Amino acid sequence: MTTTPRTRQANAALTALIVLQLTMLGALFAQSAPHPPATIPLFGIAPFLAAALSAAAAAIIIGPLESAPGKVLSVLAALMALLSYGPQKYLDAQFALIWPAVISGQIAAFAVIVLVGSAAMARSET
Repeated sequence: MTTTPRTRQANAALTALIVLQLTMLGALFAQSAPHPPATIPLFGIAPFLAAALSAAAAAIIIGPLESAPGKVLSVLAALMALLSYGPQKYLDAQFALIWPAVISGQIAAFAVIVLVGSAAMARSET
């Protein structure tokens, strides 16, 4: 399988989300500040991070831009990451401590969504 520059960019953005989420999972387990809460409304954060990490890893393996399942998993991984790194974090009391992760996560998630969108539009034009 030949990878295109856009596929490598999508893989890089998904990998960035994986690294960010693994770091936060490690902080949760180590309880080093600032760590995410063990639970948030509706579910525990560790199982959610596991699902988000799985979606990103599966998207990389399938190919984030090559097929419909890869595109769906890529967007799902980006949206799941935005729960941890989305714009709502600007209102978080600990924003001064977490801003590098928030901004990095937003850039990576935005890159994934834009790359998937442009791949979908390019495919529909052909």
